Amino acid sequence: MKKIISKSTEETEKIGSLIADKLSGNEVIALFGGLGMGKTAFTRGLSFALGVTDGISSPTFALVNEYHGKYNIYHFDMYRVTSWEDLYSTGFFDYIGNGVLVIEWSENIEGALPDNSIIIIIKKGSQDNERIFEIEGVDLE
Repeated sequence: MKKIISKSTEETEKIGSLIADKLSGNEVIALFGGLGMGKTAFTRGLSFALGVTDGISSPTFALVNEYHGKYNIYHFDMYRVTSWEDLYSTGFFDYIGNGVLVIEWSENIEGALPDNSIIIIIKKGSQDNERIFEIEGVDLE
């Protein structure tokens, strides 16, 4: 596991771009962390690094936003997903293997995540704007 500390939105976006450099185009990136932890900022950095020029926003009401750059990126928000039926209705399983999936609120679908998912746990640091990223499943060395 790799630990990275972010002290700003810009640093969180840079963490996203670091991950983007390691992707081959079919990964599942599972983000764990509460409200305001920087999940969308991370996704913005990752997406911009992959050539997306559209604005990146949380897919809270749409459930999934699609972006096109070097790879197709499918940005999911699983906050309201509380059952397998809910998960199937999002089309989640149809997206796997067809681009990079970035999943906010992965804690709600943890049992459905592929075994080779990149897991990113985001926790609050000691300062208000500090976030601790614990990253598994991708080599950042």
